[in-house]
Amino acid sequence: MTRNECARWLLERDNFLILTHTRPDGDTLGSASTLCLGLRQMGKTANLLENKEVSPYLESCILGLTKSAAQEGDTILSVDVASPGMLQKEAVDLLGRIELRIDHHGSATSYTDEELVDPQAAACGEIVYDVLMEMGAELTKDMAWRLYIAVSTDTGCFRFANTNAHTYQTAAACAATGADLYPITQALFDTNTLGKLKLQSWMLENTRFLCDGKAAVCGIPKSLEETVTKEDLEGVSGFLRSIEGVKICATIRETETGSKMSVRAVPGYDAALVCQKFGGGGHKGAAGAGLTLPLDQAVEAAAQALVEIVEGT
Repeated sequence: MTRNECARWLLERDNFLILTHTRPDGDTLGSASTLCLGLRQMGKTANLLENKEVSPYLESCILGLTKSAAQEGDTILSVDVASPGMLQKEAVDLLGRIELRIDHHGSATSYTDEELVDPQAAACGEIVYDVLMEMGAELTKDMAWRLYIAVSTDTGCFRFANTNAHTYQTAAACAATGADLYPITQALFDTNTLGKLKLQSWMLENTRFLCDGKAAVCGIPKSLEETVTKEDLEGVSGFLRSIEGVKICATIRETETGSKMSVRAVPGYDAALVCQKFGGGGHKGAAGAGLTLPLDQAVEAAAQALVEIVEGT
């Protein structure tokens, strides 16, 4: 779909239920909530499916915009969900009913009849903004701060290599509404909790550096996660990449059913290639995968995959 085709598709339908991804970040929640408000502005009935994994610091994005379950006749779409395995837990049974996917992951698995996917977009929020403008919606302050969360989080506050001219244009449109964006930047990028700093300290002591420091991998046991908050864990995947010399890294978090891997990479290295080895995907700079392996085996598998990528680059 083009953005115009997607806009017309949305205008022709009603009773929207919007799905987000597991362990939701600012892009999926900011994009979905902006789209929800835009659809409501156009006279549509629209809600997000309640996602119980939302972190406290992002709950304001979805306040008053959710419902607990799908109903017969709902038009179901997903936002920023690259593959069925990334769907929020509450939406697993809805897989066959999802009609549209709006996404920006180039490495992804199609699971809908209709899709608008643009890998050139740094954040899914950029695509949502374009679609809403094609629909004739007005970007309000309430929509703008949510959209700003989407584009700023997926670009590391406009520091990542995926940031482009359209990203800045979208952010400028948010600022032009008069929305107060500074508190968002302060909270998301300039504030560290004591728990987060302690977690980072633990990670430094327990990280394996490979290929002369070009690669790094760290496994985080579930027992450690129980001592910190969800807020402390936000952004932990990018911490290792910030260490001088590290080109590509993997952070692996133990789960009840195995492990969740997040890979981050600088330009010239491909995080998605690592995750594809384990059935996942994403962008060159950021990707993820779910593994059924226990934590120690997942760390070893990730380490081997990282070495292969570095040696082949």
